[in-house]
Amino acid sequence: MAIKIYIDQGHGPGGVNGGAEGLFGLVEQDVTYQVGKYLESLLNNTPGYEAKVSRPTPETILGYNTSTSLIARVNDANEWGANYFISIHCNAAENPEYNGTEVYVYSQISRAYPLAQEILAQIVKQLGTKNNGVLVRQNLYVLRRTFMPSLLVELGYITNPSDAEKLMNNQFEFAQAIYDAIRIQLG
Repeated sequence: MAIKIYIDQGHGPGGVNGGAEGLFGLVEQDVTYQVGKYLESLLNNTPGYEAKVSRPTPETILGYNTSTSLIARVNDANEWGANYFISIHCNAAENPEYNGTEVYVYSQISRAYPLAQEILAQIVKQLGTKNNGVLVRQNLYVLRRTFMPSLLVELGYITNPSDAEKLMNNQFEFAQAIYDAIRIQLG
């Protein structure tokens, strides 16, 4: 039986919540969409894995506000029977010096935690981002309400020049790093 990975491409179109806006005209929803599609393709072309994305097209609208969008993503993953839930995001800060990759989990005592550690390690190793750690965030809806081990990856800071350059030019490499971590951790 295939390991089912639900890939949530954070934020989305339709005026609901496109996410952070950063340097070079980058918008979070666009970066997360493409990284998610690359990851979906890598997993679906690997025997033993089945992947599904929250936004199959760039125009896919989930819900009519932030709350209903989050509910739609979680319900879709739960109803699909995913084994793991990975939400992809870009961080932002007023201070352009803030940079790096971090991963959020609901609890350190979870099957998501070792996968989160490996995803962080692979992104840092392969893309050269700063390691900001695996952090517990119990207030995040997508980590709280999913039935499966879940994590949220902040790829980098869309407001930092070095990270934004990577988010613009290395979207496939981010997907590859997450894919490699999944293969290392889950087999």
